[in-house]
Amino acid sequence: MSEAMLAAARLYNNPRYFDPSEIRIRQNKIRRQRIVRRQYITISLIVSILLFVMMFLKLSVMSDAQSDTFEPEYKYYKTVTVYSGDTLWDIASNNYNSGKYSDMNSYINEILSINSISDADQVKAGESLIIPYFSKEYK
Repeated sequence: MSEAMLAAARLYNNPRYFDPSEIRIRQNKIRRQRIVRRQYITISLIVSILLFVMMFLKLSVMSDAQSDTFEPEYKYYKTVTVYSGDTLWDIASNNYNSGKYSDMNSYINEILSINSISDADQVKAGESLIIPYFSKEYK
């Protein structure tokens, strides 16, 4: 019943409008509307969750994909003995991998860090240095 009809019924004090069966009918209508609204909200929530899960799975599967020609490179460490006249730059340039490091300085900094050396000029002949290198062969 519309607001206008409700106002008219109250204005004229219509006994049918205030009849218990009419009141029950109006309350049932309101209850059904709430149930339908709750169902719409539940269905939209379930659909939203399913879409989110599907997008998450799709993106996670796509991000882990590798090409058929992909060959992993493994990081290993070897010990190198420093000889007279060798510099850390010379030793690093023999094992440097441009695909794994941004520049030679970052590779040298990693060597210094591994060997607990604060300055590259502290390397002396006869010392052994641990040098990282990459290989496609799994050892």
